[in-house]
Amino acid sequence: MTPRLNYWEFAPEGLKPMMALEEHFKAGPLEGSLIELVKTRASQINGCAYCLHMHTSDALKDGERPERLFLLDAWRESRMYTPRERAALAWTESLTRVAETHAPDEDYDGLKDHFSPAEMVELTLLITTINAWNRLAIGFRAHHPHDRAPA
Repeated sequence: MTPRLNYWEFAPEGLKPMMALEEHFKAGPLEGSLIELVKTRASQINGCAYCLHMHTSDALKDGERPERLFLLDAWRESRMYTPRERAALAWTESLTRVAETHAPDEDYDGLKDHFSPAEMVELTLLITTINAWNRLAIGFRAHHPHDRAPA
């Protein structure tokens, strides 16, 4: 796959608000491990190698257990995720696949026991932002580090 263009080079001003959101998330109410799980799960659904590489690497650097990343695609069948994480992952899947799911009440209602209203908005902004990053990276064929053909 050949990169199409470097979006950082051609629209740095347009990307500044997205980078500001990323800084906001770091200082916000959502814990770092949850942020990386959400970003990784959305990136799995969207098939974004660039973002998967970035967010699994960041999660591991921050102390995430590799097993939880390996099993993330099957989180519903694993007991490795907390009720809060499970609610966030269900919401992530609903919003990432919004054209199919239409954000069902069941997934929204599942947030209420684990997130304050402000955290629900933050989580939704986070999901929205990673989906936008996925679309940029996939659309312009961004290559992740170490992306090379096997020898």
